Amino acid sequence: QVQLVETGGKLVQAGGSLRLSCAASGRTFSSYAMGWFRQAPGKEREFAAAISKNGESTMYADSVKGRFTISRDDAKNLVYLQMNSLEPDDTAVYFCAAKSNVFSGRLYPDPRTYDYWGQGTQVTVSS
Repeated sequence: QVQLVETGGKLVQAGGSLRLSCAASGRTFSSYAMGWFRQAPGKEREFAAAISKNGESTMYADSVKGRFTISRDDAKNLVYLQMNSLEPDDTAVYFCAAKSNVFSGRLYPDPRTYDYWGQGTQVTVSS
């Protein structure tokens, strides 16, 4: 069982930056592939970024590529999402998710495959 808690969301102006953090409980955090997803009002949850269980591979949605960076610190049971050059369309609730029973280096952009989810953190980008 893994519990995930996201922090770092807030109101920011367009062009600004934020770093989201996701703290995970449990001693086997390093064995999970992790992902960040987001959900805007009236829209479905969508993929933003993913990182493999060993951190060697990352993947990004086209809409955030070049602006967002996902990383993990297994010693601290943390995964981060650094968001730069924020745009109003980035406004959403951001969720982190953990997937067990994964292959090294593999990435998982499909939210349906994840086992554990945090409660989300609100990011609002004003124009």
